[in-house]
Amino acid sequence: MSTLVTRDGTAIYYKDWGTGKPVLFSHGWPLDADMWDGQMEFLASRGYRAIAFDRRGFGRSSQPWEGYDYDTLADDLAQLIEHLDLHDVTLVGFSMGGGDVTRYIARHGSARVAGLALLGSVTPLFIKTADNPDGVDKSVFDGIREGLRADRPQFLIDFAQQFYGINHGQKVSEGVQAQTLNIALLASLKATLDCVTAFSETDFRADMARIDVPTLIIHGDDDQVVPFQSTGKKAAEMIDGAQLKVYPGAPHGFVVTHARQLSDDLLAFLSR
Repeated sequence: MSTLVTRDGTAIYYKDWGTGKPVLFSHGWPLDADMWDGQMEFLASRGYRAIAFDRRGFGRSSQPWEGYDYDTLADDLAQLIEHLDLHDVTLVGFSMGGGDVTRYIARHGSARVAGLALLGSVTPLFIKTADNPDGVDKSVFDGIREGLRADRPQFLIDFAQQFYGINHGQKVSEGVQAQTLNIALLASLKATLDCVTAFSETDFRADMARIDVPTLIIHGDDDQVVPFQSTGKKAAEMIDGAQLKVYPGAPHGFVVTHARQLSDDLLAFLSR
């Protein structure tokens, strides 16, 4: 397997397909790089180099006890970009992964970056606070942690109903649901729990001002997990010149339910 060992000794697995201008994908919680296979094959078949990695603690990467904060995750990403010597790379982050790529630019700059795509991203701030009254109440995230500790497999099966909008009539095959569960169960329980805290409580509002590359924001308006009004809409307002695409009726997991539309939109963004 292709792996990078970070400065703290964590092995990060990555896949690297095709040749051409690079596109680096950061996955959502509680998934891994395999969530991007459709988009990677699509772009690699059209002259792009498609790269995706498993976040520390997830998939085929190692499972350290610590390091599930966004500064560390952004540093992991920086080391991968340096290891592969990527230049003019477009960063694509879904859900939790939107935080990775945003914090990377804020922390390491955009000298190597050609563009940014935030898909159903948790940025700029997910949780409800006194100065973010539209956010999601902390009790929701407490419930997620409790559900994971009590019965992680069943919690993840139930979570997929909202994630993919199955409870709102979206059609997602049993195969996709089984794959989603299998991927999620590969992750460390510690990483899965700690990342709930990271993606819910990290404030990216200051990071938004550091984004100085062309940015595409895509969000579903029926996202029951990361509500559009409090995340994607605000990010588009905060990032200078951002292009916003709202998918009508799309759930959080639109990478699956709207796969071809997403691939076409990413290709158009890359080809601009």
